[in-house]
Amino acid sequence: MGRKRRGKAIHGWIIIDKPKGLSSSAVVGRVRRLTGAAKVGHAGTLDPLATGVLPMALGEATKTASYLMDGAKAYRFTVRWGEQRDTDDAEGTIVKTSDVRPTKEQILAVLGNFIGDIEQVPPVFSAIKIDGKRAYELARANRAPEMKPRTIHIEDLRLLGLPDGDHAEFEAVSGKGAYMRSLARDMAAALGTVGHIAQLRRTAVGPFDEKQAISLDKLETLRHSAPLSEHLLSVETALDDIPALALTETEARKLSRGQAIPVLPVASRSPLKNISQGDVVRAMAEGRLVALAKINGGEIRPFRVMNL
Repeated sequence: MGRKRRGKAIHGWIIIDKPKGLSSSAVVGRVRRLTGAAKVGHAGTLDPLATGVLPMALGEATKTASYLMDGAKAYRFTVRWGEQRDTDDAEGTIVKTSDVRPTKEQILAVLGNFIGDIEQVPPVFSAIKIDGKRAYELARANRAPEMKPRTIHIEDLRLLGLPDGDHAEFEAVSGKGAYMRSLARDMAAALGTVGHIAQLRRTAVGPFDEKQAISLDKLETLRHSAPLSEHLLSVETALDDIPALALTETEARKLSRGQAIPVLPVASRSPLKNISQGDVVRAMAEGRLVALAKINGGEIRPFRVMNL
């Protein structure tokens, strides 16, 4: 018999504005302590140097975290020209310098090369696993692995300004697996210099943005003075891009038990007309998320049942 998890059964999303200096896993620990939730996870790691939007999944929301990780993310960041660091950010050791400083016109001329599907080599100091070890663990042990390039997607990349000759500020929208540290490094190389991320802030993850984010200090205050529900977003908030199908209570009970149900009766009641084989849907009953399911062979088959 499995050991019962300690803590409260709290289900939903809390969007934390992560402070500089804390790891994402440290934020998970703080949120677990402050909320008392039995189960807490995050959707998309932020480096300790970075600040900004860090969605925290509580309870059954952890079953939907992968959809956020696969979605779009927005960033604002500052590149420091003339210094290459081993971590590709300001926390690392300087390994190379350059006297070259790009002009605004030069920067604008290369931006298009970094938009769309591009090849990117992840930083050596990253959480990518190499032969069962995190790359940063190998790097710290002076056994830095050779990082292989991979295709990532940059939806948008804009120059915001040049506060001085050594720095340039950007905003970017990227897909899964893109590293802003690598983007800064590669832009610098394209401009005939070296560079690293001096500041990094994530401004959005999927449907969540800065307007919904609260600080850990605010969460601490809420624990003593206000109901958590004011900042707890529903589990399905992370699934806005997935079409919803309304079920009867009888259909919902079957899906909740892991049983498939016929798709035609459900589809006939739905205004959605473009549901196809293999599509993922949100199965809903009375506004409650019952399961994530796939359309397969004339049936709706659940693969993530929610206990809400």
